[in-house]
Amino acid sequence: MVRSRYLWWLTAALVCAVAVAFLTGLAVRQAATTRFAAQAAVDARLRQALLASEIARFRLLPLALADDQDLVALVAGRPGAEAVMNAKLERLSRDLGSPIIYVIRKDGLTLAASNWRDPRSFLGKDYSFRPYFRAALRSGIGEQFALGTVSHRPGLFFARRAAGGSVVVMKMEFDRVEEQWREANGVTFVTDRDGVILVTSRRDWRYAATLPLSSERSRRERELIGVGDLGPVPFREHGGGRVTMRGEKGDHLLTTTAADGLGWRVSLALPLQGAVDAVVRAAQIAAALLTLAVFALVAFVRERGRRRREHTAQLEAAVAERTIDLRREIEERAAAEAHAAQLREGLRQANRLATLGQVTASVAHETAQPVAAIRNYAATSRQLLDMGAEDAVRDNLSAIDRLAERIGAVTAELRGFARKGSRAGGPIPLVEVIEGACLLLKERLSHVTFVVPEVPPGLLVFGGHVRLEQVLVNILQNALEALEGQADARIELVVEAGTETVRMTLRDNGPGIAQDVADRLFTPFATSRPTGLGLGLVISKDIVEDFGGTLQLEPSERGACFAIVLRRAS
Repeated sequence: MVRSRYLWWLTAALVCAVAVAFLTGLAVRQAATTRFAAQAAVDARLRQALLASEIARFRLLPLALADDQDLVALVAGRPGAEAVMNAKLERLSRDLGSPIIYVIRKDGLTLAASNWRDPRSFLGKDYSFRPYFRAALRSGIGEQFALGTVSHRPGLFFARRAAGGSVVVMKMEFDRVEEQWREANGVTFVTDRDGVILVTSRRDWRYAATLPLSSERSRRERELIGVGDLGPVPFREHGGGRVTMRGEKGDHLLTTTAADGLGWRVSLALPLQGAVDAVVRAAQIAAALLTLAVFALVAFVRERGRRRREHTAQLEAAVAERTIDLRREIEERAAAEAHAAQLREGLRQANRLATLGQVTASVAHETAQPVAAIRNYAATSRQLLDMGAEDAVRDNLSAIDRLAERIGAVTAELRGFARKGSRAGGPIPLVEVIEGACLLLKERLSHVTFVVPEVPPGLLVFGGHVRLEQVLVNILQNALEALEGQADARIELVVEAGTETVRMTLRDNGPGIAQDVADRLFTPFATSRPTGLGLGLVISKDIVEDFGGTLQLEPSERGACFAIVLRRAS
């Protein structure tokens, strides 16, 4: 009878432990998968931003060479111009890491090339058949992903119409980007508008079609790239973003970004087994152990009570001794209950996951404004060229060069910021910080009434030039987006210098910030904009506090008002 009772309790405990573990696994898997998908989406957007930054760096050179004096001399047929241009292109190719840079005459014949020393040099070759050449002649700009006719290596060709109707072409290969992706976790690949994989961390996936294509679209895609055939889809989809790689075990979570200007999308497939399954397994084990512990506690209490009742008659003569035993039992029971409570708290703690990826998404956010400014200057330069205002074009090109250098500086600063180490600063002129921020947003600020005070050149604050400029750009960008479409849009900057601090107040007359957003404004991913990352103000607050200052939202009757207080250095 006793043995049967123990067997029943053991069976019930095991069944309940399995059921609780199963239900806990379902709940934890859903929550962990959701968080994992959000982190994967941030990682994919970051990789897309880094790829776009790399492409933008190569895209600038043909523009810079468009009116180069040596190129003008080459097109004009001046003696010795070909040798000078060949040497210049060779040097630029080596410094920028491009496999080839060349100049094509308007009839398609190559006049100069960085590989002029190579026996397979492009000099004298006819490239009038290339779509990027024809597009550059027609519209001024041509871009095409294709295999090289000589090297047979894939790459992105950038072409721009230059002096005398010539075309400057630069090729970008993705070996370095693909190698970085191979060293990172998961499988990363880039697809074009038709879903064909062009750049990937898996070499055997290149030129695979991830979407069904008609025979005509497939033929045009193969002709454009220069390959014989397109490969099959390298993975099988199961819904909910889960895919299975061909020839591999275990599911992956596939995340795809929105298309960029080229129509390219970055996809990231991360294994679920290590990230989600391990969390689910740990939660299930903890739930099962907790259930068994509860059953053990109940069984222990019941068994002790039964034994106490059986021995009550025998222990009535020894009341004092039994009192000691009862006290000991109460203490053991309290300890067992405390242990069970500790196990329950451990289960709750296991279900909490730390928020990751605050700094990993920041590069995409922080480099967006300089890139937009560069595009505005480039567009303005085309109009000025048509009007013959060469001096103004040179000024714009100088501004573009400064902005490109600033993108590199911002990226370096953000890499250091991600380490969250000691961030030393120094005295810098506040007027330079304000002027730099205005330069980045020059085009957008021209559409609003922007009031800027005169700041003495000798007014110094403690900080870093680029990082403080990031703070102003972030706040001004938020204000500009809030004021879009508003007829009386106005932004006012007020600077108040004290003996030990300098206070800057940025105020706009927009719709303001909703209370529910204001309460969590300086927390990661808090934003009221559908396309916003919610990281700008978090990063800005950290930057200002690193230099011993403060950033806060001030009460305002209309619009939003931010106050930045910095330590004065002069």
